Amino acid sequence: MVVDLIHTSEVAAMTVRLYQFAISHYSEKARWALDYKGIRYQPVSLLPGQHVKTIRALTGKASSVPVLDHDGEIIQGSSAIIDYLDETFPEHPLTPSDPAIRQQALAWEQRLDDEAGPAVRCWAYHYLLQRPKLAVPMLASGTPFYNRILLSLAFSRVDEIMRDWMKINQKTADASQLVLETLLTELADTYQRQPYLAGDHFSRADLAAGALFAPLFQPPQYPVPWPKRQRLLPDMRNTLDKWQEQIEPLARLYREHRQR
Repeated sequence: MVVDLIHTSEVAAMTVRLYQFAISHYSEKARWALDYKGIRYQPVSLLPGQHVKTIRALTGKASSVPVLDHDGEIIQGSSAIIDYLDETFPEHPLTPSDPAIRQQALAWEQRLDDEAGPAVRCWAYHYLLQRPKLAVPMLASGTPFYNRILLSLAFSRVDEIMRDWMKINQKTADASQLVLETLLTELADTYQRQPYLAGDHFSRADLAAGALFAPLFQPPQYPVPWPKRQRLLPDMRNTLDKWQEQIEPLARLYREHRQR
């Protein structure tokens, strides 16, 4: 009990900041990992585009989020953040201790990071950017209120930059949709056979699956104002309806393990 009290005091006293886009599903991986371990942290939500100066000042290199600042220790990227949290705060581990199961979990996470993350982003943005009244509140979530006004006024340029930067168009969105269909089917089949992707316990592989696909099932813990289903473009809405059975295992995983 004394050790527990000391640890709790130390965690409460430390400074932990998470620089993020509220809308980012990679940021959600980091948020979920921090919450899963019971670590108090201050989210610092940035506006896409304006974030570059802040992140480069922290990291001295690429401007991608999320970035964790733990008392001056800077860690960039959701997977690196989970590595660091498991090393620094070993309670409630997300990385399996068994070497074979650990490798399985890391392989799933890497595949989801490389395939699911970009595909969800491309497919969802292709449709959401066509509805500025839906996209602007999500992009500006967690930032000062005036950013919504600025984004609204400059949205045509924002749309152009985002589509160019992330190679978003109808062709890439259609290709991303095929990737998502394949992954969702494989994940649903896997979760039908076993409760978790690697071993007998929840791990970083399951966290990655739940976090990266979260925009498809819009969980309430996610810190953005999700649009009502009926306000989505018909193509997006119809596809989500078609995927509902494959999405449900991920939504259930999220409900059971994303308590905060």
